[in-house]
Amino acid sequence: MKLKKQVTVCGAVIFCVAVFSLYLMLDRVQHDPTRHQSGGNFPRSQISVLQNRIEQLEQLLEENHEIISHIKDSVLELTAHAEEQPALPHHTPNGSWVLPPESRPSFLSVSPQDCQFALGGKGQSPDLQMLAVYSLLPFDNQDGGVWKQGFDITYEPNEWDTEPLQVFVVPHSHNDPGWIKTFDKYYYDQTQHILNSMVLKMQEDPRRRFIWSEISFFSKWWDNISAQKRAAVRRLVGNGQLEMVTGGWVMPDEANSHYFAMIDQLIEGHQWLEKNIGVTPRSGWAVDPFGHSSTMPYLLKRSNLTGMLIQRVHYAIKKHFAATQNLEFMWRQTWDLDASTDIFCHMMPFYSYDVPHTCGPDPKICCQFDFKRLPGGRINCPWKVPPRAITDANVAERAQLLLDQYRKKSKLYRSKVLLVPLGDDFRYDKPQEWDAQFLNYQRIFDFLNSRPNFHVQAQFGTLSDYFDALYKKVGIVPGMKPPGFPVLSGDFFSYADREDHYWTGYYTSRPFYKSLDRVLEAHLRGAEILYSLALAHARRAGADGRYPLSDYALLSNARRNLGLFQHHDAITGTAKEAVAVDYGVRLLHSLTNLKRVIINAAHYLVLGDKDAYHHDLAAPFLGTDDMRPNQDSLPERTVVKLDTSPRFLVVFNPLEQERLSVLPVLVDSPHVRVLSEEGQPLPSQLSVHWGSATDMVPNVYQVSVLARLPALGLRVLQLHKSFDSHATLKSSVRLYLHGQDLPVRKQEAVPVHVFPATADDLCLENQHLQACFSGRSGLLQSIRRAGEEREQRVSSEFLVYGTRTSKDKSGAYLFLPDGEAKPYAPKDPPVVRVTEGPLFSEVASYYQHVQTVVRLYNVPGVEGLSLDVSCLVDIRDHINKELALRFSTDIESDDTFFTDLNGFQIQPRRYQQKLPLQANFYPMPAMAYIQDTQSRLTLHTAQALGVSSLGSGQLEVILDRRLMQDDNRGLGQGLKDNKRTCNRFRLLLERRTTANKSSSFFSKLASTFKALGFPGARTGSPEDGRPISFPSLLSHITSMHLNAEALVMPVAQEKLAPPALRSFMPLSTTLPCDFHILNLRMLQAEDDLLPSAEAALILHRKGFDCSLEAKNLGFNCTTSQGKLALGSLFQGLELGSLQRTSLTLMYPLGTVSNSTNIHLDPMEIATFRIRLG
Repeated sequence: MKLKKQVTVCGAVIFCVAVFSLYLMLDRVQHDPTRHQSGGNFPRSQISVLQNRIEQLEQLLEENHEIISHIKDSVLELTAHAEEQPALPHHTPNGSWVLPPESRPSFLSVSPQDCQFALGGKGQSPDLQMLAVYSLLPFDNQDGGVWKQGFDITYEPNEWDTEPLQVFVVPHSHNDPGWIKTFDKYYYDQTQHILNSMVLKMQEDPRRRFIWSEISFFSKWWDNISAQKRAAVRRLVGNGQLEMVTGGWVMPDEANSHYFAMIDQLIEGHQWLEKNIGVTPRSGWAVDPFGHSSTMPYLLKRSNLTGMLIQRVHYAIKKHFAATQNLEFMWRQTWDLDASTDIFCHMMPFYSYDVPHTCGPDPKICCQFDFKRLPGGRINCPWKVPPRAITDANVAERAQLLLDQYRKKSKLYRSKVLLVPLGDDFRYDKPQEWDAQFLNYQRIFDFLNSRPNFHVQAQFGTLSDYFDALYKKVGIVPGMKPPGFPVLSGDFFSYADREDHYWTGYYTSRPFYKSLDRVLEAHLRGAEILYSLALAHARRAGADGRYPLSDYALLSNARRNLGLFQHHDAITGTAKEAVAVDYGVRLLHSLTNLKRVIINAAHYLVLGDKDAYHHDLAAPFLGTDDMRPNQDSLPERTVVKLDTSPRFLVVFNPLEQERLSVLPVLVDSPHVRVLSEEGQPLPSQLSVHWGSATDMVPNVYQVSVLARLPALGLRVLQLHKSFDSHATLKSSVRLYLHGQDLPVRKQEAVPVHVFPATADDLCLENQHLQACFSGRSGLLQSIRRAGEEREQRVSSEFLVYGTRTSKDKSGAYLFLPDGEAKPYAPKDPPVVRVTEGPLFSEVASYYQHVQTVVRLYNVPGVEGLSLDVSCLVDIRDHINKELALRFSTDIESDDTFFTDLNGFQIQPRRYQQKLPLQANFYPMPAMAYIQDTQSRLTLHTAQALGVSSLGSGQLEVILDRRLMQDDNRGLGQGLKDNKRTCNRFRLLLERRTTANKSSSFFSKLASTFKALGFPGARTGSPEDGRPISFPSLLSHITSMHLNAEALVMPVAQEKLAPPALRSFMPLSTTLPCDFHILNLRMLQAEDDLLPSAEAALILHRKGFDCSLEAKNLGFNCTTSQGKLALGSLFQGLELGSLQRTSLTLMYPLGTVSNSTNIHLDPMEIATFRIRLG
């Protein structure tokens, strides 16, 4: 102990000296009188002096960082082996609980170089910045004539005399894996017939082309066709007649989907294509997602695709881009300074991807060239002019009519190469349609191509045929920037297809399933990692013969069910009720299977004697933490039965960082002690388990235990039935009934005090912050951080939006409110319940349609730095109402707020006064925040929901919506199948270091860089040429804690003493805390149902903002400038091979090297093919 203290004190002194000297040096650089002599116009000599000083400063910073790293390593070595149990809490005279200081030191050591990324650098600003475009456009929706949302297009007949028009007509069939019908019903009714006809009809003429994107359907069909047909498909792909575009399991929604699941479904599709057809997709095709995220171009670029196409973009943006010939552009990430993320993108110009809206600006004419609509068929043209079959007699007139549309459309683009999609939903399902389209079009092409005076070359093509011709025309190779094309950054939310019909309702529609999606995702990631580690350890021990390799089939099935749910009519909540149930059943089935995979892996890894391992399918070694009886049930937590012999728990931490967490366990007795694996008592808090506002569940208690969990590891705990439980401290409960005459069922073990009412405010407090609530409403009013005089107003309220009385009303897709929200007015005041205890305290408010619980953890580190907020929502008796939760603060955020895209990156937003209220809502898959020069308030979410900031200092989220009618987008139903849904959040208030004079180290660093000609510190203000913002490290880790909860699994044997169990710690070193292990995914063997010897390790290095105060995070958080030694990362395992690859493992990058040291840039996602054993 003495040595440990000496090293710690010594380290602290060196650290202080180093930082102080740096501070003084910065001060000298900033206040150097020679700097200000000539108004900032430096002579060259002074610039070189300044540059030398900066180089010295950088060197000093680097040395300082190394010194601290050495000290940290020394202290860690001393403390790792002598870990003491957390000390027990005690009461202070004023009645509050105090946790003793942690015996273990923990570090926050961020390399200054790692802070530069968020400050920006010298990069070229994009030509098109979407925030700026929004500010520029009038959104006036003027009538454009035949192209209603556009303008009249004219051309000179001789424009193509020197360079003929090259036209590629691309036949496609858009197959939704579930929407009006279930996935299986669509497959049996339509998709299998489309693909069967495709094989037959494509072979009839080598000039025919077809593209396909949804591998979920394709793989099901492949499993049911003959070897002969498979060979024909491979031939069609090989000779370029059939192209697989994007190649994901589905065409994912881009608003609500999380980047883990987006990548996973892309890998699943690409791996399937490589294994079965031997093909790698080159071009992306996304015609139906309802708005487009800039995460998608990043993922496609990292997967080595060179071009992409998008369609559903706000009609006003399409018109503007068409008028300025900006419909094709290089799409660049906002943080990218060297164009390394650029991908070529084609935006379709018109209303839809159907035939009437793809040949040119006039749908009345284009519809006449959709030969499925020939008279006598089941569908016709709404414009009342039907198509005519092409004959020798009419071909000249028909071809010239169509050519006029082609020429007009081509005027909207910069090149003389034209893309004309030819298809619609579930097209080409009958041989007659193949004949009608292909034969009639071929006659038109033959006619046009035989007339040199038309200066046109028309043909069927695939998407990549089009891109290749375009690249060739402008003289570049695929992937390069074509000269003369603009660079764009930003995204394409929110989408409107006409008038003020904004598709912002689906950001929240069916939130129950949006939540279940994320629960399954967290379980899939946990199961993949634990299965990979268990299998590697079993193989190393030669025990893989006894390990259930068959669990791989369960993993594979879960990947595909999660992938299926990313479809743009699934996670969006925009499918028929029966289809939503089908998705729910699939999600729950996979969730149950993944719990089994985790249990089997955990069983093997915690056994002290691996030879004793025996897998018994009928009697699993561990029980599950919870279970769901039905696909629409909320989880029911497992109750552990206590007896005289101890019960053991195995706790899995799916995070790659150690965490100090409060773990809730339900037990059947209040007489309980919790011990560590070594038998040391752990701090724990006893509370009752509530069934309703005033009803305690009989004979069920919650014991909440504070435990430190190893990174990606398993910790063993013991539960003892004990009447001497001085370590288990009881909560106290106060119930405020507010005039309601309700019986209160009490239990003796935990004191409950009932009061008729309270008018006083209630406050909860820990060592980091104090949260105060209205006694009457039970809702949050303010937050005050420790050491600060001033409270920050953070008041919460529930609001209700109605829908319009006119013909157009809100539905599954659209949000069409009847004006501003009105306060939620329940018929009774709430019952408010205040629970206080040593490890957590909470205020619960029970309203008629929503129960909200705000919890404050009294623990050091991440868990205690934010408020845990949950809302149990039930609006099944509402009619055409949407329930919202709004936070109002005195943060001066003006009209700017920030939302995440797919949990991957942050996009600055601006409240647009000129747009209707519903246009100002955006997707929030993971977080949203508002900020000013002093503070930032972040709302973290565990499920995707719609969010906005409708006034300065406000942040509001739509919790659920119940709508009685269809909104005329094809669904044919309202949203009436609402469930009881639990929405979970974390509310994090952070201060800027620049607001605090005593800790202005990083602000000085930032201003020094600014003074040296670096662009302004990128705060994300929309005026910036490259608006950008990042969460802090604390914010990133808070999000991870919320989304990857620890799993508590009881050992199933109640009576028998279990075999010796040992905690499992897979990592031998602490991962830098800006690194995230996105996945460790075993790859498939030749046999689909078994794993190979290789795995995909997918890493993401997060971008973060250093300008927010970093409190003690409760674990050792260091950064390493993107360097990581993978060879020594996994304890007890060797890294047999390491190959960097493209994102989906289709392309090796670089050579296989003996070095296992890797480097990632900030924001980079990188995939490695590895062999562990």
